[in-house]
Amino acid sequence: MHVKRYGTGTEQVFLAVHGWAGNHRTFAPLARHLPDNASILAVDLPGYGKSSPPPEWRMESVVDGLVEAARQAPGGPITFMGLCSGAVLALMAAKETPERAARVVMIDPFAYVPWYFRIFLWGSFGYHAYHVTFANSLGRRFTNRSLARRRTGKSNLTKAFAQVDHSVTLSYLRMFNTVDAVGPFKEMRLPIDIAYGERTFAAVKDSVKQWRAQWPQARAWELPGAGHQPIEEAGASLAEVVFEEVPEEARTGAAAE
Repeated sequence: MHVKRYGTGTEQVFLAVHGWAGNHRTFAPLARHLPDNASILAVDLPGYGKSSPPPEWRMESVVDGLVEAARQAPGGPITFMGLCSGAVLALMAAKETPERAARVVMIDPFAYVPWYFRIFLWGSFGYHAYHVTFANSLGRRFTNRSLARRRTGKSNLTKAFAQVDHSVTLSYLRMFNTVDAVGPFKEMRLPIDIAYGERTFAAVKDSVKQWRAQWPQARAWELPGAGHQPIEEAGASLAEVVFEEVPEEARTGAAAE
């Protein structure tokens, strides 16, 4: 698994997992806000960027790669950080490496595959619907415009799909559709921060509620004005949460109830 390191610090080490159609560059905007004592180890998940596809399309194969990356990471305890569907993979890796896991940061995460993504798994109809939506430039442009309420003018929700192997993205969608992202983590007692955009998908906000209902220690942070890509849309505000630099007087007000 390819890992790109941003920063040189070892006091705060973040293993960062991108979302559905991303790669390690997803975290470059956040890396601009890195404290001197921190580093981000941003992965290319199997099949993305510079990483080869997994030997078989099973969630265990993907998580095994993240576990190996965590165990080889420099420094001491690790914060597992994930964006979108990558947040679930970060949870899985943290659960498998209790000796390294210190905290989890989930950025605009889905706890389940919403119906508008499950459509793409409906046989030949779903296959063609996916390709119309994401595998051609006109479809991507139209989809991005139709999602204007879920983003800001700074972001493009479909741009990443121009550079992916679409058989890979569909394979990940099939895997995520088999995952229970809530129940298996009920007993997790690590510190957990969940940051999400004010304008994000309703399914993300519902997912945040589900996780907070089972994690009394979890803090949720709604990022004003941001949509589904807060790393690009609200980088400075997100960095305060990720690097735990939220002013003390703002903590109570920022944490969503």
